[in-house]
This record gives sequence, C-alpha cells and structure tokens, in this order.
Amino acid sequence: MRYGYWLPVFGGWLRNVDDEQMEATWAYNSRLARRSEEIGYDLTLIAELNLNDIKGVEAPSLDAWSTAAALAAVTKRLELMVAVRPTFHQPALLAKQAANIDHIAGKGRLSLNVVSSWWADEAKKYGVEFEQHDDRYARTTEWLQIVDRLWREDHFSFSGNHYAIDDAVLQPKPITRPRPVIYAGGESEAAKVMISRWCDAYVMHGDEPSRVRQKIDDMSARRERIGLPPMLYGVAAYAIVRNTEAEARRELERITNVKQSAAGYENYQQWLAGTRLEQQVSLEDYSVSNRGLRSGLIGTPDQVATRVGEFEAAGVDLLLLQCSPQLEEMERFAETIIKQKSFAMAT
Repeated sequence: MRYGYWLPVFGGWLRNVDDEQMEATWAYNSRLARRSEEIGYDLTLIAELNLNDIKGVEAPSLDAWSTAAALAAVTKRLELMVAVRPTFHQPALLAKQAANIDHIAGKGRLSLNVVSSWWADEAKKYGVEFEQHDDRYARTTEWLQIVDRLWREDHFSFSGNHYAIDDAVLQPKPITRPRPVIYAGGESEAAKVMISRWCDAYVMHGDEPSRVRQKIDDMSARRERIGLPPMLYGVAAYAIVRNTEAEARRELERITNVKQSAAGYENYQQWLAGTRLEQQVSLEDYSVSNRGLRSGLIGTPDQVATRVGEFEAAGVDLLLLQCSPQLEEMERFAETIIKQKSFAMAT
C-alpha cells in the first residue's frame, strides 16, 4: 500500500469547522510536504480550483501548478499528483509545463490527476466556457490524446471537435517514461469509458472495501477487454486515529456537526448538480469532501490498520488521506499505521 494525502491548498477539508489551524499559504503547505516525505508518505495530491469550495469563495486557495513547481524544488522523493482541468488548460501548453516540472522534480515524480470541471460559477467568474457533463468528457478525451502524443513524439498534427494543432514539437520530453502517470476519477459511464482507455490509474471517492472491490473489478474488466495493462487504484479516506474508539467517535461528532449555513454549502450543491454519482450523498458526506468518511478509517490503531488491510485485499494500491489539523494528524497516522505496518512487513 502507498500512502498519499491531499495538500490543504484550501486551508482545510471540513465544511463545518471554520479554522482548522492549517492556513492556505505556501509556508504551511511546503512545511507539510517536506515533513510528509520524512515520515513515510509517498504522494501528495494538489487539487486545482481557482475558488475555495470548502471555506467559501471569499477564502484563499493556492494555485495548483505554481505550487507544484515550487514543491518540486524543495522535496526529494514525494510524488506530486497535480490536478488539471482541461477546460482551464490548453493541452499542448500544459504538456510543456508538466514536462518542465518533471525535470525540476527529477526521478519521474510528477503525475497528473485529470478532472472534468463541475463548478459552473467558477468557470463564469474566470471567463471559461462551462460545458455539459458528457461534453466535458468528450473534450477531456481529445485533451488526453494530445498530451500523451506530445510526451512521446514530435511532428504530429491533430484535428478534433475541441482542439487542433499542427506539426507539434515538445522538447525536452518528460523524464518519466513512457509518460507521467495519469490518474482520473468519475462514476458516470462517460467517465469510466474515458478513464479505462486513456488513463493509467483510477481514483475513487471514499467507500467501504466491498464496494471498492466491485469498482476495481469493473474497471479491470474494461481494461482487459480493450487489451490494456492493469491500472493502479486509489481511494479517498478521511482518517481519525485515537487511543480509544470513544475518542475517535467524539472527534467524528465534532467534524460532522452540520451547519447548512456554512460558507461552502452553496458550492457543494453546485457540485451535486454538476456530477453524476453512483450513490446518494448525505449531509455527513457534505461535512468532509470526497466521501472520505465512508472509507471507515476511524477508530483505534488496530481498527484502522485492519481496515487498511481490507482495502489492500480489495486491490487498492493507494490511500489518499485527508485529516485535520493535517500536520498533527498525519504525524499520528504515520506513527500508528504506516510505521507499524512497515515494521510488521519487515518482520
């Protein structure tokens, strides 16, 4: 199992807690990233939104790509999974930018998390066209084809419904061969068709291991039918590790004290309207993004370690963690789960 985490570029993950003691600043995020690779984390996901959908549109949020470039220069082994939304980035320009960051980071540490946009108001405020759901995936499919070819070859042309380039050249190519890993998530049929054909890894919202196993089996079958190698699989999870189950439950109650007047509630409603999910969501899901609580990493170290083992048995390669306050809770998770599981494997 590999352990990753969302970089708190929005100043936290809890919609019902105003101040999580984790500022949306370069100082905090760079400190967190540098410390995370010292204590056993493998990857950080740098989300991309120009507005803050967790704390409200007036709250600060860091730009994903300039943050990734800076982190590439101050970290040594951490994989930087940077979110990118095709509606906000021309494919050839993004391919060039990503290849450059890959060289800054070295050792093939850059990867992409491709996200089809969902937030209509953000697009309007930033002057970007907002398309309907399946149209966004059609655009993303063309976008992925161009990026992939630019990373592999020169002097090719492409003409589609959304993009056209002529005699393209990109040098230097990325260090990572044959290309940086491309992650993506989505639960609609359009998303699954695109991801199974054009991506390397599938990232899922939080869920219990048995349902995750069903999703992995489905995507694995899709890959096999089109003759492509197995994918990597990641799952979102919100972690609460405490000495006793009662302590963990008290923390869970604190963070799910739902207030519909919270600053991010209207944005959350737009996300629901702009996506196609396999399950109905609850106000508890609203409290923590990406349905992270459903993964069940809540309890004593033994309980959480057992749950991690269930995800491993289901075929999960990567856990993408959120916690709050992030630095302190990640230290606790590293000491009680990552370190202990590594010790158990070594012995």
